[in-house]
Parts: sequence; structure tokens; C-alpha cells
Amino acid sequence: MTTLFDSHRLGDLTLPNRVVMAPMTRVRAAPGGLATPSMAAYYAQRATAGLLVSEGVQPSLIGQSNPGTPGLHTDEQAASWRPVTAAVHANGGRIFAQLMHGGRVSHPDTNGLQPVGPSAVAAAGEVFTPTGPQPAPVPRALETAEVPEHARSYAEAARRALDAGFDGVELHGANGYLISQFLSSNANLRTDRYGGSIANRVRFAVEAAEATVEAVGADRTGIRLSPGAAFWGVEDREVPALYGELLRELARLGLAYVHLEATAEEEVLIGLRRAWPGTLIMNPTLPQGPKQTGRAEAGHWLGLGAELISFGRAFIANPDLVERLRTGLPLAPADEATYFQGGDAGYLTYPAYQYTA
Repeated sequence: MTTLFDSHRLGDLTLPNRVVMAPMTRVRAAPGGLATPSMAAYYAQRATAGLLVSEGVQPSLIGQSNPGTPGLHTDEQAASWRPVTAAVHANGGRIFAQLMHGGRVSHPDTNGLQPVGPSAVAAAGEVFTPTGPQPAPVPRALETAEVPEHARSYAEAARRALDAGFDGVELHGANGYLISQFLSSNANLRTDRYGGSIANRVRFAVEAAEATVEAVGADRTGIRLSPGAAFWGVEDREVPALYGELLRELARLGLAYVHLEATAEEEVLIGLRRAWPGTLIMNPTLPQGPKQTGRAEAGHWLGLGAELISFGRAFIANPDLVERLRTGLPLAPADEATYFQGGDAGYLTYPAYQYTA
């Protein structure tokens, strides 16, 4: 029987275990979207995971969703990531960069630009800005001729990511951001080749993946999806058909993996597991929900056919999470007040388990 602690081959990488650190926004970047020495220490502390996936990294300035997040759209940003990836590799780890275009989930106060999206429909709720939460603005609907440029932005960032030492990239196709908006039935009201039918609504995601595969290779490209989720007001209709079609299109590209969130009923997720012929990373508990993933949830999904299991919040306060899971040690609680406050407190200050005589 497969366990969390068995190795797994992912492209040309051999993962020593099946524990993945899920991408988590921590807003610790320096001005200009630069990675920092503290970020290098943070990821290096967690390098015993089979695979680390970075926080969301904007592939373009207009793609920046939150203040304080890092980028991969300038040479300076790429250079700032090299000490991060070097620190992870020095500690024996492997790391993919998550490429996240916020689309309509942004604000002019954050990046000086009006957000864009598939249609002129605002996200639900308030977005983060440098001066605090503000109502989500109405985005500018992209012209048909502009859409491929935004799909290619993932590929251009992917090239910079590999130049910066990342082992690969994960396209953020989940949680109500740009790819998810194009998949949506209420954020995407287009009548051109990118809207309406299921085949048209998956087109942007497929073009972004195709461009990225062409840029860096299929074995270095993954994608994260949240079927049926309602983050930022995004709705998905016909979830099995929509995501089944998307997975069929992605399968022909031979991506390194698909990373699913538990945002749909288990029966639907099992159907998508069957539809996807490659490596599946499963995040078994609802993101931001009341429950964290533990060994029981991980074992359940390994039994259902997932190859890798991603853990989010548990990694914040437990940099040695793999060892704690392996030996049954208790998990330390995280201080939610420090998730997004900046600084090293609640970022670098959680120790490995302290054994007592």
C-alpha cells in the first residue's frame, strides 16, 4: 500500500516522499515584488517536503492581486529568487513557482492599473490594498486580441522561473483568479471564442498551459484547479463536464501534474481522478475551511488514487511537518494574526519539534 513516505517520480525529479507544501500567500516580498533573504530561509526550513510550491507569483504587473507579493516579470525579480531556490536545493529540496494572475481580483491602489478580466463583472467582496480592504472594482473586459498576451504571460514568467533556479512552475487555475474566471459561468460572459460553451471557456487555460509547455517543457509544468469553488464570487456550472473537458485537453499536453482542491463533492473529484491519466496532487480539505489536512485525510486520498498530497496551513507552524507526520508527533498551532502581517514573526519563528528527556 502506498504511503506518504514512499518516493515518487515527477518528470525528471525523484521526490523522496509524497508530501507537497501547498502554495500559500504570505506577503513578505520587498518593494518591487522582490524575493528576500527571509523568504529563502522560510522555504529552506520546509525543504524536507517531497515538493514545495511557492506562494502565488505574479507573471505580470497587471496580474498582481495583493500588495506585498513577489513577481517573475523582471530580470531583477528573477535574480532575487536565485538565493531562495539555491537555499532550498542546498537543503535537498525541490521547488516549483506558482504563477498567479489575479485578473479581476486586484485594485489600482495595489499596482496602479485597472484590473482586467474576461468580462466587466466585479469580484464579490473586498480585495486587499496597501491601505486596507476595499470593494473589488469592475475590471476592464479583455478584447479578444488581448487574451493570448495574458496566456503567454505565464510562459514568459515560467522561463524566468527556471532561470531563477526553480524546478518547474504551477499555473494557478484555482480560487477565482484569472484562469478560474475564464472557466466560470458568471465571471465569463463572453460571446467570442473564449466564452459561452465549455470548449470555449476552457480555451484560455489550455492556451496558457500550451504556451508554458512550449517554453519550459511539460515535465516542468503543473496546474492547480478548484472545481466548483465559489472564491471571489466565481461560479462553475456543469462541473464534471467542464473540468472533464479541461483535463482531456491538458492530458494531451502531458503536464507534470494536476493539483486539485477539495472544493467539490468527493464523487466528482474521484471522477476527475479517473479522467486525469497523470500525477495527481490532492489537497484533501477545503482551503480556508475549519479542518487541516492530517495523516488520515492523506491516507484516504492515497487510497483513492492520488499520488501526492498537499498540506497548507500545517506547514506554517511546522517546518518539520514531514518528520512530525512520519513519527506521529503533535502539530503546533499557527498564529493566524501573523499570516499576512509581514516581518519574520510567525514566519521564521516556528521551531522544529523540541524533544525532551
